[in-house]
Amino acid sequence: MHVKGRYSWLLRPFFMVFDLCVINILVFFFFDFNDQDLYFFESSFWNNKHLLFIIYTIIFWPLSSFFLKFYNVYRFTSVPHILSLVIKQLFAYTLIMYAFIGIFRSINVSAFVTFKYLMLSFGIIGLGKIIGYYGLKKYRSVLDGNIRRVIIIGFSAGAQELERLFRNNKDLGYKLLGIFSDNKNDVVTGTIEESFDFIEKETGIDEIYCAIDEVSEKHVNDYVKYASLNMINIKFIPNTKKLITKRLKTDYYNYLPVLSIQETALNNNINRFIKRGFDIVFSLIIIICVLSWFIPLMAILIKLESKGPVFYRHVRNGINYKEFTCYKFRSLAHNNDSKYEHVTQQDSRVTRIGRFIRKTSIDELPQFFNVLKGDMSVIGPRPHMIPYTKEYAKKIDKFNFVFRHSVKPGISGLAQVKGYRGEIKNDEDIINRIKYDIFYIENWSLFLDIKIIFETIANIVKGEKKAY
Repeated sequence: MHVKGRYSWLLRPFFMVFDLCVINILVFFFFDFNDQDLYFFESSFWNNKHLLFIIYTIIFWPLSSFFLKFYNVYRFTSVPHILSLVIKQLFAYTLIMYAFIGIFRSINVSAFVTFKYLMLSFGIIGLGKIIGYYGLKKYRSVLDGNIRRVIIIGFSAGAQELERLFRNNKDLGYKLLGIFSDNKNDVVTGTIEESFDFIEKETGIDEIYCAIDEVSEKHVNDYVKYASLNMINIKFIPNTKKLITKRLKTDYYNYLPVLSIQETALNNNINRFIKRGFDIVFSLIIIICVLSWFIPLMAILIKLESKGPVFYRHVRNGINYKEFTCYKFRSLAHNNDSKYEHVTQQDSRVTRIGRFIRKTSIDELPQFFNVLKGDMSVIGPRPHMIPYTKEYAKKIDKFNFVFRHSVKPGISGLAQVKGYRGEIKNDEDIINRIKYDIFYIENWSLFLDIKIIFETIANIVKGEKKAY
């Protein structure tokens, strides 16, 4: 049975611990930090400069390596790239070390001794990375370990080149399970439609590679959803250079570019924790302080004017196209036949109380329950009804539309406060809405969320009309 990931996740922590041991053990042989007391510390603990140096490097080595991506070495990474990472980290560590010496000015070290220490340390570190790199290659090719199980969707020129790369380079550690394309030949395992049955039955798929020109928007969405739900990496094989944008991470397998959706700031673990914490606190405040008494009041007003439920429930696409039930106060006369019809200005279905709650955006307040559940965020791209998601996808660059769905949708968003809200009347409306959504995802910060909240409140106070 194939177990995803297995022990691969241990490699980076292992190499980081190894590197920290090298630089901290060698420093004992080259420097005598404790020859003098620190003139501004009296504690014996703080006067142990070797211990201070170890603590200092444990903090700043991981930070510098994170920003320089020192441990981001993959199976398709080249040796020259590894050496360039070592050189970058060498310069960063030199600055870190001299900063320590600058803080504790009583430490006297010669430039020559420092040079020898740095060269020996990074010689060992670099050698360790190279040995580890080639050791893993040998482990994959000889012992059939550290394997990635992959499938290829499509049979374009790029897909064929990738297929040859996987089959001819066993040391990369890719096991090709199948190729699926509507262009039938002896190499192809099945059609694109048949690939969905295959990935449902085949356990332990690690990566899906899609030749983007051969798959429809619907298929791309389906693969993205499946990959997200099953923790599978999905990557795209382009045929033209124009598809390579900054929103996509480009890796080169030999000379073949392979695209994957870039991890956004919103999906970074720390930022995700911050944003989720803010969402929980903010939604709880609204639910407890406002909705606890406002829902019964709205229920009376809505029921007095028209029969039907208090809440309007509709299915929309969330993060990675995952469907969820979104809640609103009902503002239309109850009619199941108009479930997927957009509301337009002067729409006869809108009730009198409905016009008021739509104008003031009060109908959106129940979505704070969606935020608390984790389906939505307070701020993010607005979710569209599923039929309209498919329609809009035809008018937008495929990658931009997929990228928009890589984060949770929001009750309000940057596009809405910039005026692109309500009914989509033409292609320009949806294009501008997506443009602001992409800008928000690429430039997210907690401050930006708070700014959008205040701008949303200001727009409501000004009485900006809403038609959807």
